[in-house]
Amino acid sequence: MTAPSLQTARLTLRMPVLADFGPRADFYASGRSVWEGGPVDRRQAWRLWASEVGQWPLLGFGPFSVDDRVSGAYLGEVGIYQPEGYPEPELGWFVVPAAEGRGIATEAARAVMLWARQTHGWDRLVNYIAPGNARSIALALRLGGVRADLPGVDAGDLVLAHDLRGLA
Repeated sequence: MTAPSLQTARLTLRMPVLADFGPRADFYASGRSVWEGGPVDRRQAWRLWASEVGQWPLLGFGPFSVDDRVSGAYLGEVGIYQPEGYPEPELGWFVVPAAEGRGIATEAARAVMLWARQTHGWDRLVNYIAPGNARSIALALRLGGVRADLPGVDAGDLVLAHDLRGLA
């Protein structure tokens, strides 16, 4: 299975392609990746990214690359992640620096949540967020996430749950 194409008012969400790896590797090499176990070198970034993309044929979900509908510019990645050891599917996001603060992750995440409900019939998605990652916590709360007493991935993870049952 590959990712379907989803459209929002400003965005196209699609299957990742090799050209999308560069911005992801840049992210993992930077201090911005501290909440994702980084910084890491390009080889380790490849392993992380390739395993995420590889979820599509194995699990039927994974990351969507996010493009601007008008310019076609790559803006980041938003999707559902469940590598080995994750208690349940996680809604996650990454945007390039130029896309920060523009509501891109919010818009894309809402589209992914609706897709997950319609395609998989899931009642819930979660976020596993390090307590110091204030920007991701704020985004999860804006998306309707509520703090939940559920197991995380790493010790101390803040788990926010998103109820998908109200999505049509």
